[in-house]
Amino acid sequence: MLERIHLQVIREVDRQGSLTAAANVLCLTQSALSHTIKKIETQLGTLIWEREGRSLRLTQAGAYLLGLANRLLPQLEHAELLMQQFAKGQRGSLRIGMECHPCYQWLLKVVSPYLAHWPDVDVDVKQKFQFGGIAALFGYEIDLLVTPDPLFKPGLHYVPVFGYEQVLVVNRRHPFAKLSHVTPKQLVEEVLITYPVEIERLDVYSQFLLPAGQSPRRHKTVENTDIMLQMVASGRGVTALPRWLVTEYAKKLAIKPIRLGKQGIFKQIFLGMRETDQHVEYLKAFIEIARHCSRSTE
Repeated sequence: MLERIHLQVIREVDRQGSLTAAANVLCLTQSALSHTIKKIETQLGTLIWEREGRSLRLTQAGAYLLGLANRLLPQLEHAELLMQQFAKGQRGSLRIGMECHPCYQWLLKVVSPYLAHWPDVDVDVKQKFQFGGIAALFGYEIDLLVTPDPLFKPGLHYVPVFGYEQVLVVNRRHPFAKLSHVTPKQLVEEVLITYPVEIERLDVYSQFLLPAGQSPRRHKTVENTDIMLQMVASGRGVTALPRWLVTEYAKKLAIKPIRLGKQGIFKQIFLGMRETDQHVEYLKAFIEIARHCSRSTE
């Protein structure tokens, strides 16, 4: 019979890369872990590992069980954490995943009042901008996903909380600064500075340049928003960001927002969650505070 300890052993041996390290994590002696491994294979009636010198390689059956362990164990661990919090009278832990760089600046405005209203809820932010947000929700690694590009799938629920316009950001002395809007063709001689993500995920490409068959003279990537806007202010290039964020930085930097096309590019920030968590009080409260803070930002 397959047991939880079997999955834990398989996961830790894979994570640590050696029996000695895995045994330390599992609070076992190496001898006891070796015995456990033999017992697992005997109980299941198939080899889980094959030895290659001093290392172990998963068999096909072992690879399947590793995938199962990576899916099920986080859910069990999350459930146990919640039970511990309920037993202690705590309200819980809110783990937030981020799928966009500028959303992080927006999130800071929400977290501060939320912590003040919900002192018994811990907040953790996973700022992995290229991680799989959908998989993290289904895998119980996070409880809320902040994203401007939701993927609607069964079992997930999204709430729009903040509308904004994506604009081009230029130096105040740039020729574009006198325009009401720019066209895709006008960017072909520009240095475009963006966050380091795939161009298909960048609105200035997916909704502006690529449909018009245009591209900038040069594309540079910068991880940090402050550095990016400092570069724009010093005339090193142009970038595209939410108007509300540009308006804040324009108070201290020589930058100006310009509309992308006559109609502009308008987006929404969504909060995604598992459907089963829609009625969790501290999640509902976070959404309400997010909406309130967003109205003041707009």
